[in-house]
Amino acid sequence: MSLGASGLKRRILVLMVGACSALSMISCGSSSNGIEKPPSGLLDRVIASQGVSSASTFGSLIIVDGYNDTIPRVSPLPAGTSPGMLMLSPSRNIVATFDSGSNSIFAVDTTKEMSLGQVHLPCPSPPSPCLLPYSSFVVPTSQPIGYAAVPSATSQGFSYLGGVVQMDLSAGRIPATIAVTNAQTVISNSDGSQLLVFSNDSNSITVLAPGNAVPPVDTSCLNNPPNAVCTIVPGFDHPVYGIVSGSTAYILNCGPQCGGMQASVAVFDLSTLTITSTIPVEAATWALLDGSTLYVAGTPPANNACTGQTTAATTCGRLDIVDLGSGTVTANGIVITDGYHDKMDLNVVGQLFIGSSDCTNIGNVNNPSGEVRGCLSIVNLANNAVFIPPDNGNVDGLQGFFTRPIEYVAEGGNLRVYDVNTDSLYVNDINNVSDNGTVPIVGYVGDVKAIDSF
Repeated sequence: MSLGASGLKRRILVLMVGACSALSMISCGSSSNGIEKPPSGLLDRVIASQGVSSASTFGSLIIVDGYNDTIPRVSPLPAGTSPGMLMLSPSRNIVATFDSGSNSIFAVDTTKEMSLGQVHLPCPSPPSPCLLPYSSFVVPTSQPIGYAAVPSATSQGFSYLGGVVQMDLSAGRIPATIAVTNAQTVISNSDGSQLLVFSNDSNSITVLAPGNAVPPVDTSCLNNPPNAVCTIVPGFDHPVYGIVSGSTAYILNCGPQCGGMQASVAVFDLSTLTITSTIPVEAATWALLDGSTLYVAGTPPANNACTGQTTAATTCGRLDIVDLGSGTVTANGIVITDGYHDKMDLNVVGQLFIGSSDCTNIGNVNNPSGEVRGCLSIVNLANNAVFIPPDNGNVDGLQGFFTRPIEYVAEGGNLRVYDVNTDSLYVNDINNVSDNGTVPIVGYVGDVKAIDSF
């Protein structure tokens, strides 16, 4: 499936603008171009979460220079001991991470490059993490207010298990919790006035109006919905995720992969809270929207052979490409790595990077002999050809740029840098020392996000 002439031209134009901007910065110096630098002095910052296991070393958020893939001499930002998943506000002025070591959300003000606050989530104490794999939290606007879906949320004096926790990230407090049984994933509309909540092993989604919630614990979803706070909408097939675009949400029905019947994309009208159409696909746990094209990935429990690939893996995932204008699948069953897909990124040259967790790993990247395979797939959308890089481990983060032809990939705890023109590691030679295509971060890199150019 080609990006089409207009999409390709748009990306080329953005790349040219980005290149001109980079040249301007080099020639004009610090802030003569009118761009105010942050305290680090960097204009192309990338944030990586660094989890550690040593009692003498703390986890943190590491700033990476997105211009040359180096770590500048600036202090890491505190984020507990085991920070992982990162979330950005739409304006990228706030980055937040979940620390499984303390069951807390840590937030950072990216303009000041300093800690904004910390919120401890209301759930059982560690070692049981508040957020399960594939759980989520959001920061819907530039304001320091976030929402976390906590399957095990509880509060003293209230009888419920699971909820959406409202977080005041700057004050370090929880203004309210909305009880939603087994809440696991939450997404938001553009202004945070409407939240969609996905619960584990459910055929419904819960739609919340968080501004109407009554603190400290709102039980509207447990007491006669629909009401001003909560509406429970049935008719889905194990929904796990969705993408909001204006007044429409594209809901991913996981189907057989999650114990249901049929994987599909449900087109959901947010104004009427109704399903207007359903588009069957082979599997659906994650998606990316580009204009009117939706890329949908998953691993079906049947029809999952690795046909067309020379590999020792016996199970593979699938990518479907959906034209939302016509409501049809224009390319289906593209063979990718298996596992639970929950990462996807489209880069400047028209490649789709797709990541999963708990996939079939082949070989050992640290002692390669024969095939080496992990959880990353690279799809060339010009011809739908698939390349599986020789690496191992879960893909925890993907970040591409429109100003550089590279892709950051957090895989197996390492932060790799791929040259998207060659699908190989992008090797920098800084001070005559090669980085071997890996940013030298000690510990486990759990995610990566660009703060500035992307």
